[in-house]
Amino acid sequence: MASLKEKLYKWVFTALAFASLVFLIGIVIILFREALPVFKKVKVLEFLFGRFWYPTYEPPEFGILPLILASAWVTIGAVLVCVPLGVGSALYLNELAGTKQKALLKPLVELLASIPSVVFGFFGMVIVTPFLQELFHLPTGLTALNASLILGIMATPTVCSISEDALNYVPKSFREASFALGADRWQTLTRVVIPAAGSGISTAIILGMSRAIGETMTVLMVAGGAAVIPHTFLEPVRPMTAAIAAEMGEAPMGGAHYHALFAIALVLFFITFVFNVIAELISRRFRIKLGLSG
Repeated sequence: MASLKEKLYKWVFTALAFASLVFLIGIVIILFREALPVFKKVKVLEFLFGRFWYPTYEPPEFGILPLILASAWVTIGAVLVCVPLGVGSALYLNELAGTKQKALLKPLVELLASIPSVVFGFFGMVIVTPFLQELFHLPTGLTALNASLILGIMATPTVCSISEDALNYVPKSFREASFALGADRWQTLTRVVIPAAGSGISTAIILGMSRAIGETMTVLMVAGGAAVIPHTFLEPVRPMTAAIAAEMGEAPMGGAHYHALFAIALVLFFITFVFNVIAELISRRFRIKLGLSG
């Protein structure tokens, strides 16, 4: 009887483990099936590097370069915000904060991750948009800079949490050896602890980028929605996720516009997939290094 239960548990957990793989394969199949028909009307290179996105014009133009560049601008801006905030918070919590401070600050940082993205979007529209518009004397505050600031704040808990885990895994003997050689706390932090946790911090940054590039509701609300090639952070933009969310309800099912939106989703899937693969490779290298050092 006990043997039968063990086999049953084994099969149940095996099925659960492979369920995510089945879902992933199903998503990929659907994306390819719905995206590929658009390439009968437009070449792949024209789709990726075309400068104009006018899917409802006659004839339609399906160039997603403005959308790709918008996602790139917003993601780069978000990284410039979340890396100093996230890594700096992790360093303070792990290296400098006392027990009471850590008990208070860490839950507050993680609470930031539980706030719905639509709330961040409202904050961006009501608070940040008028501030940027007045500060830079812009026609509208709904710009790439606005989206970058909000996405950077949203990605900060991810970067902070993973970076702190990486710092926690650095052996105490590293710090003790540094202090024994006469280094002060700042030298130990910058020349010993951070390099030792570098792979984990790099993973945190890449996952923060994935969080930023995959966000939909916030960029739909605060980025401005202009499908044009951006030249500065002070221009309205339309990232890929915002284009899909805004236009899918208007695209006739089975039409060229419909399939083009799935093609954008396929491109976005590959980008985030590459980010996550890189993060996993770096994380694996980090774990192996710590295993060898331990």
